[in-house]
Amino acid sequence: MNLEIVLLGMIAALLIPIYEAWKTENTWQLMLALGSISSKVSIMILVISVARDDWMIGVVGAIILSVGNAGFMLLAQILRRLNEA
Repeated sequence: MNLEIVLLGMIAALLIPIYEAWKTENTWQLMLALGSISSKVSIMILVISVARDDWMIGVVGAIILSVGNAGFMLLAQILRRLNEA
């Protein structure tokens, strides 16, 4: 029951960057919002894996948490280099 309350709070916290990504037109703010969403979702996956006692879901959550934002970092570097040229 306690983890379900935590999960509902995490879903409520997830709505903030979703709203920010929806209303912004700035590329950098959009990337920050999407990075925040991916981090929050991976933490939610870890909470669900603990609640279900399923370590395979936890491994997926850990991989998403560690590697998921690397694509955003590469995209940020590409956009920065394109703006310099």
